[in-house]
This record gives sequence, C-alpha cells and structure tokens, in this order.
Amino acid sequence: MYLRNYLRQFLRDVRAQKLRLFLTVFGLVWGTAAVTLMLAFGEGLHRQVLVAQKGLGDAIVIAWPSRTSKPWQGLPRGRRIQLTDEDVILLRNEVEGIRNISEEYAQDGARITYGKKALSVDVSGSNVEFGAMRSMNPQEGGRYLNQLDLDERRRVVFIGDQLAIDLFGEGVDAVGEQVRIDGSPFTVIGVMVKKEQDSSYSGRDKDKAMIPSTTFKAMYGSKYIENLIFQARDVQKIESVKKAVIATAASKYRFDPTDEEAIQMWDTTEGTKFLDTFFLAFRGFLGIVGALTLVVGGIGVSNIMNVVVEERTKEIGIKMALGAKRRYVIGQFLFETLLITVVGGISGFVISWSVCAVFPSFGFEEFIGTPRISFQVAAITTAILGAIGLLAGYFPARTAANLRPVEALRM
Repeated sequence: MYLRNYLRQFLRDVRAQKLRLFLTVFGLVWGTAAVTLMLAFGEGLHRQVLVAQKGLGDAIVIAWPSRTSKPWQGLPRGRRIQLTDEDVILLRNEVEGIRNISEEYAQDGARITYGKKALSVDVSGSNVEFGAMRSMNPQEGGRYLNQLDLDERRRVVFIGDQLAIDLFGEGVDAVGEQVRIDGSPFTVIGVMVKKEQDSSYSGRDKDKAMIPSTTFKAMYGSKYIENLIFQARDVQKIESVKKAVIATAASKYRFDPTDEEAIQMWDTTEGTKFLDTFFLAFRGFLGIVGALTLVVGGIGVSNIMNVVVEERTKEIGIKMALGAKRRYVIGQFLFETLLITVVGGISGFVISWSVCAVFPSFGFEEFIGTPRISFQVAAITTAILGAIGLLAGYFPARTAANLRPVEALRM
C-alpha cells in the first residue's frame, strides 16, 4: 500500500518537473559510468601489461655470467666467469628447487636465406625446456625442439611468427621448408604462435630462429653459454633458489657467493609483483576520481530533494494533520531518492557495458587491453551508489518528517 502511494506521488512529480528529474538522473548516469569505466579500463590495462610481460616467460629468471667485483680466497676482483652446458646439468642435479633450466647460446646477425630472399637474424641455441619457459608455443602442425634433435644434433629450426612472414609470406605453411643459416641447410619444424611481448634481453622472439644447443655448438664452435634461464618449482621460494644457484656456481668457480656482479640475474617475478602493486594503487586512484564524480551527482540529488521538500511543505503538513506518521514521510522521500539512484545507476551500467562491448572493434587492445567490468568493479560501484542514495535521501527525508503540521500549513 505504502509503495503504491509512494510511486503515485513520484510519478506526479515527474510529470510536473521533467527537466529537473532528467538533469538529476543524468548526473548519476555520468557518475556511474565514470566509476565503472575507469575501473574497467584500469583492470583491462593491468591484464594487458601482465600478458605482454609474460610473453618473455612465466616466472622465469634470466642469468648471465659477468665479472667478479670482490676478491675471494686470494683471487683478485675482475675475473671473468664463464658457464658451460655442463653447469646446467650440475645445477639441475644440485639445486632441488629448480623445475626447468636451459642454456642459451646466441649468434647475432646470422644470415638466413630462403630462395633468393636473405635476412639478418639472431639465432639462439637451447634445449627442450627453453621453449615452454619462454612462452614459445608452436602453431598448429609444428613443434618446438625435442630431445632427439639435441641428441642427434639435427639441423632443425623453430622460427618466430614475424620471421616466417618475412621469409615465406603471409599465410604460407612454413613447416617442412628448407632454409639456410650461415650457409648450412636447416628444416623448419615449427613457427611460434603470435604473442604479446613488451620486454626482452636479446631482441623480440617473433624475429628469432631457435636451433638445438648441440647443433649450435658444432656449427659455431661455442664453448660458453650466453645466458642461463630457469624456473623454480615454487615461485614463493624463488629467492632461495636464486641463492642456491649462485652458491653452487660460486663453489665451482671460486668467487664470493654474495658477489651480485659475478652472475647477474633478471627475476621476472619481481616485475610482476611491482606491476600488481602499481595497478592496485592506480585502480584505487581511478576509483576515487570516479567516486568523487558520483558523489557530485549524489549532492545534486540531495539538493533536488531539499527543493522538493520545500515545494511540498504544505502537502506534508496536510498529510501529517490527517494522521500520516513520521516514518511514512521519511519513507516517501527515501523511496523517491533511491528510485532516482537506481534508474541512474542502471542506465550508467548499461552505457558502461555497451562501451566495453564495442571497444574491441576499435583495435586498441594491443595497447591498452580490453576493458572488463568484473564482479569486483560492479560491487564497488553498487556499494557507492547505495551509500549515496541513502545519504542523499535521508537528510531531506528527516527534514520533512520533523516539520510540525501547524507550521507546515502556514508556509
């Protein structure tokens, strides 16, 4: 009964003050869309940055030998540390926390030819585990290097997706084709699936050629590896694994285990932790800015409801003189405020979802990701809307309920 009366009164006000109601609802629509879209775009950007970062590898550590910076056991500083593939075997056996590990040899500016086409590329030599660690997944019909390739020193090559296009053209199946790398014939066994990659330590993977490390050594006469890549069994224990790797190498090559220059490391998990912290703060900032916009809309609702109370003072006095209770008057104005808030909020959500739905068609996902309205975003926006609706309606409603019938009738 009360709700029917509340709704009837609200509809009468709508017909009498259409423009005022429209402007009030518009403020809430704008505020809701601002909060939702800012948080949605912030989350989309966060996801895109993480995807691009994981293009380098998922929770990997890249290590490269350098020179000692501290004297140790009578040996001077400045000694060059050089690792071999035998050290990979040693670390695999000695460091229990390692899940995957691979050596990496590198030859910059190698010449790769196909027919009359010749390109300068970076060639890397690695083992079987390297591809999975570095997110080098093969396209359908191809594969990455396997153990037989290493054992038999096969002349096979896994190439980046852009290199495949540059050599063979768009849409051509490169698997099985014959190319030459620095004059030696190689068979293409796989092409990498296109991936996002925002960082690298030796060029983008899309332009690289990967061959078995044993083949690389035989072909280029390399003795020492360029890099060492490994993953920990437990990401939470990666620091202890890094220390164990350094300690094992330090014991063999006689350098101070605390010397961070002897073998330098790039731990990609540290970047992920930083990004998570940064984007948490960034989304919080966007949420605050959007919430302030929504609060401005709520203040507008509150002001409008105060005006409504003044306009309907006599009506309120009559109702209270005829026996209307205080809670009825409060309910009337709270109902109207919450109804305006709900209409504005739903409209804002519809606009936000529509923007998120059509945004991928503009082709900007590679740069800023795809905006996503998650349950968390929707819950935060709904909570803010609910609080604004209650606060914006409560104070005008209390003012109306505190009017004395006699005084109200005189106004």
